[in-house]
Amino acid sequence: MYQSDLMAGQRILVTGGGTGLGRAMSERFLSLGADVAICGRRQSVLEETAGEWRKQFPGRRVDTFGVDIRNAQAVDEMVESLWQSGGLNGLINNAAGNFVSPTEALSPRAFDAIANIVFHGTFYVTQAVGKRWIAEAKAGKWKQGDPYRSVMSIIVTWVDNGGPYVVPSAMSKAGIEVMTKSLAIEWARHGIRLNAVGPGEIPTEGMSKRLNPGEEPGARSKALNPMARTGEMSELQNLATFLMARGQCDWLNGQSIMMDGGGALATGGNFYELRQWSDADWLAARERIEAQNQKDKAQR
Repeated sequence: MYQSDLMAGQRILVTGGGTGLGRAMSERFLSLGADVAICGRRQSVLEETAGEWRKQFPGRRVDTFGVDIRNAQAVDEMVESLWQSGGLNGLINNAAGNFVSPTEALSPRAFDAIANIVFHGTFYVTQAVGKRWIAEAKAGKWKQGDPYRSVMSIIVTWVDNGGPYVVPSAMSKAGIEVMTKSLAIEWARHGIRLNAVGPGEIPTEGMSKRLNPGEEPGARSKALNPMARTGEMSELQNLATFLMARGQCDWLNGQSIMMDGGGALATGGNFYELRQWSDADWLAARERIEAQNQKDKAQR
């Protein structure tokens, strides 16, 4: 679909880039000639992924950062390190967390676990990268006509109509969408463009087990989606490439693209059907989610 050297000369930071959607997007960028930096809390996972890529894409640079993006100082130190080694041309805000729960059962700590990653963490990374791009523009290192620097943030379709049983994520992702629109206006004159993508369900191990505990990944989407299927990684990879590669459509700025087969239009694209769960169903779901959390922690 794209020329093999389309993204040559670009370097992109992908948060949460060691697994799932972030890994898939990073891998596509590498295949098209870009260098990537990936960050996440599990350094061992990042290094395993990076090792595979260094063999698969010889000559491409892959940097890893075991960073918790909830820590603003750690984020700034990571971004400064990237600037010391050449800077960036793009940022993918992909790192996130989510799980299903009745909102009245959430503890402050559970709410913060999601909001601090998605809302605070995404802002910390975006600001740390953006302020350096702005400084470069003010120093004459970017001028009108030069390639734009791009930010793409992963949001959710629920920002349009709410997300029952995933309220911390819905609130946080709505904030990211507003950030995207606001900074698209504020930073465009500095050569920075921002857009967001709201994917429907593309099954991944971690997120599928937290949002659909005990179910076959994708089963609900296949039953409810107008296209009777889930999304494919290649579809997200293609869209991310279009948004991040230089010169594809630089006038696209401040937009949210919902890529879900029309699911949100047909069904609301949220978790309203979980109102039918009993207390026993919720208890079983919490146990499965906690088991997945412990599995992830063991890899840090």
